[in-house]
Amino acid sequence: MDRGPRRSHAGAPPSAVAGSNGWPTVTSPDRPPSGIRGVRYGAIARHADSRGAFRELWRASSFGPLEPGAAGAAAGIEPRFVQANLSTSAPGVLRGLHLHRRQLDYWVVGAGRALAALVDVRPLLDGTGDRPIVETRELGADDWVVIPVGVAHGFLALDALELIYLVTNEYDGSDELGFAWDDPAAGVPWPAVHETADGRPILSDRDRANPPLRDLVARLPG
Repeated sequence: MDRGPRRSHAGAPPSAVAGSNGWPTVTSPDRPPSGIRGVRYGAIARHADSRGAFRELWRASSFGPLEPGAAGAAAGIEPRFVQANLSTSAPGVLRGLHLHRRQLDYWVVGAGRALAALVDVRPLLDGTGDRPIVETRELGADDWVVIPVGVAHGFLALDALELIYLVTNEYDGSDELGFAWDDPAAGVPWPAVHETADGRPILSDRDRANPPLRDLVARLPG
């Protein structure tokens, strides 16, 4: 019986759509849905002319309520974005796989391309399943993804990459968890990179030292 990770296949992104006031919305209702509960994809619209361009990154009324984690839901806490970050990565850099128990992420690609990998480990933590759900999707400039609490995430920079991300918790080192990017228990289908002689991605010391998924799950409460 196959006990490998379950895979969710996501399609190509459509164009963003305009709102009723003529400005862009940040939602794309015709975008293929995710196979992971709580994950949402979309694209922002770019208004460009000879001077440059304008992009609206986020609008609360377009998104509606953000999904709380289990702890937040139990406490009746409605999540909101409290910190915004900008990450730049050279081609061939892989960041991940990272996991938060108290933080929802909203990523927007400012420039470049990335292969985003999402690994839903909630079934392992709450005892409802014995394997994670894995989904990958290529994201380009103006694409966005919402990543709920309990869904591990990482990305491989396919080009020089600028990634903007809004989060629902200020930085908290105790919630910066992770597991090995190439753990076969997750089985993320990362492509070989062209920037290194051995085809392996460029990693931080932290990501290089991440433990196996089973070790991380064993030390976390359900």
